[in-house]
Amino acid sequence: MLTLSDAERCPYVGRVRIVLAEKQIPYESLWVDLDDKPAWLYEKNPAGRVPVLEEDGGFVLPESTVIMEYLEERFPEPPLLPADAAERAQARLLIWRHDDFSRPYYRARRGEEEAHEHLGAELSKLDAILEAQPWLTGREFGLADIAYVPWILRGQTSFGLDVEPYESLTPWLERMLERPSVAAESAVVAAL
Repeated sequence: MLTLSDAERCPYVGRVRIVLAEKQIPYESLWVDLDDKPAWLYEKNPAGRVPVLEEDGGFVLPESTVIMEYLEERFPEPPLLPADAAERAQARLLIWRHDDFSRPYYRARRGEEEAHEHLGAELSKLDAILEAQPWLTGREFGLADIAYVPWILRGQTSFGLDVEPYESLTPWLERMLERPSVAAESAVVAAL
């Protein structure tokens, strides 16, 4: 049985919850209060961050991007990365560049000056990708889509992030919310 060190408000954990739901992998949640992190969390991840995935037998894996890749390899069905190597590389590159998006996101969330402008530029980049293909991952839904959607959902509720001005991002988000895994994450965010 898998155990996930979990925190509802954390978008990084949201990524992993979506992957687990898409692959229909059973797991147990071990809830972490992010305002009062327990000592055991630092033993499992010296950075003191969630998520942390554990398997029976003592295997412990922190960091959402690594956990998503691990789950993709360990539980290959349904696939969340393209079969084509070039398309897979493009999806991984977009995930790797997520920090370009999250830095202005967190600045906007804190209400910093000009942060919304920088975040808008990052949203425009995502919109341009979605003009050329239906999903951030490529021709099919997958890990790149999962990598970004928790922040967009939280941005909408926490600081009024508006995706309406983005012609391709809006229908992408609508398609995302049709997926039970993303709808469940949206419900988590709505309850925060």
